[in-house]
Amino acid sequence: KLQSDYYPEKYVVRITQQVDPKDPAAGTFTQRVIVGHVGYDRPTIIVTEGYGAAYALNPKYQEELSKLLNANLVFVEYRYFLESTPEPKNWDYLTAENSAYDLHNVRNTFKQIYPEKWISTGISKGGQTTMLYRAFFPDDVDFSVPYVGPLCKGVEDGRHEPFLRKVGTKAERKKIQDFQLEVLKRKSDMLPLLESYCKNKNLTFRIPMPEVLDYCVLEYSFALWQWGTPVGSIPLPTATDAELIAHLLAISDPSYFTTDSTNASFFVQAARKLGYYGYDTRPFKKYLSIKSGKGYLHRLMLPEELKDMPFDKTLSRKIKGFLQKNDPKMIFIYGENDPWTAAGVTWLKEKKNIHVFIQPGGSHLARISTLPEKEKEEVMKLLNEWLR
Repeated sequence: KLQSDYYPEKYVVRITQQVDPKDPAAGTFTQRVIVGHVGYDRPTIIVTEGYGAAYALNPKYQEELSKLLNANLVFVEYRYFLESTPEPKNWDYLTAENSAYDLHNVRNTFKQIYPEKWISTGISKGGQTTMLYRAFFPDDVDFSVPYVGPLCKGVEDGRHEPFLRKVGTKAERKKIQDFQLEVLKRKSDMLPLLESYCKNKNLTFRIPMPEVLDYCVLEYSFALWQWGTPVGSIPLPTATDAELIAHLLAISDPSYFTTDSTNASFFVQAARKLGYYGYDTRPFKKYLSIKSGKGYLHRLMLPEELKDMPFDKTLSRKIKGFLQKNDPKMIFIYGENDPWTAAGVTWLKEKKNIHVFIQPGGSHLARISTLPEKEKEEVMKLLNEWLR
């Protein structure tokens, strides 16, 4: 049993799952599920988390929809993250389809005690998971609310770089690029500072330090817009070396590019079926140690044995086809300035049941509560209608 400031009762439950739902011989693992109990007569929110569930253990954690709808919470940690990792860790079974079967099993287990309406939701990779779960098991839940969920069509999707060339104002983009260029121009002064930072944190890389700095700089603009960091907080080109590197590392941490990143399971999936983004190296060509950013995910971040893994487009096609051909009750939330929105389902024609809301000037932190008042009321109206 867990402490909670919001849920009358809160528990950690461990559910036995098949490593391969189609082959019992592959063995089992236990998946961590966090349950916030409000009432057997209340609707239930199933959170299709894309990563680890540790943050949901916090007594102060309250999921947005469960708060808005006074609903039960069933929060599912994604397979191959934290405490839901099979032993041995065979990467072959880390697939989107298997994660959908995990959710299906959790939902069937808890539907017995929570018979009212079910709503699936998730943020970012969790929002992607909400979409794929709906595509594989369309009738498991009554409606879905994916937040800031991308639907990428390749390892380097191609839509993020043009997005970053247009996002915000011209002056903001110039300030960002000037900062990136200044860091690269001072590369020889930056490298010792970066090296000591990485040493203190025990970070190891497959690439030499000058390339690590390149990637931190290339990642910087994406990360800055993703989390909505105010452009006013960027140091001027006249700042000291220490100020420049401190700001760079605060926004774009090199741990992202390590060989043993905590994100390894995510990178495997990005390379296999979920897709990812590329970098526009052209403005920085003159100062970069790398010839090109192409293929960086495989080169830097994948486990050694998977470095040649091909990308399979069937998942993004399945989800896209499902959304185009059907009209499931779904509300998509995006932030206008979030680079992930470049790969969002904003192309989807609104239907009777599918609705897309974009928070003006919003980031990856866009939620129902951050929408303008009028849109927020619209979302609540839809949710309450669907709950009837």
